[in-house]
Amino acid sequence: MYPDHTGHAPDQRSVEVHQPTPLPPAVAIPAPVVAVQPGGVPAVASIVLPDGRVVTGYAINPIQHEPVAVKPAVSRAAVNVALGGIGFLAVCGGLILLTSFIAALTGFITQLITLAAVCFGGWIAVQIFGASGHQGAGTTVNIRKATFKRNHFHG
Repeated sequence: MYPDHTGHAPDQRSVEVHQPTPLPPAVAIPAPVVAVQPGGVPAVASIVLPDGRVVTGYAINPIQHEPVAVKPAVSRAAVNVALGGIGFLAVCGGLILLTSFIAALTGFITQLITLAAVCFGGWIAVQIFGASGHQGAGTTVNIRKATFKRNHFHG
């Protein structure tokens, strides 16, 4: 034996041993079945236990929990926002490239127009100020053996 809280071994004469008394086997008494009125308060049911006690109460159906839907790890809204951001970035990148292309094309067309103006202006200048050896700006007409009859020229 182990010592008690005082540190001394308990006395063998002070120990009482109780033997449990077995219960008689329960007689299978069918519980009364109570019909439940639809849409109203259920009827009161009474059950007689094997030891003679009577338990009275309402017959309540167990609560049926609705199955919980499995939620995805990521919400649909988060996926839509992410896809929208990716699409926006793709469009912005394309717009930047398109803007750069338009600016480069505008510069190229401006250079072509300038080159055409310089070339055409130079050709005009050569025609006007060309070295033909004449000092006047008038028109020279050489008439040889021409006859005028009645204000009509025959050459």
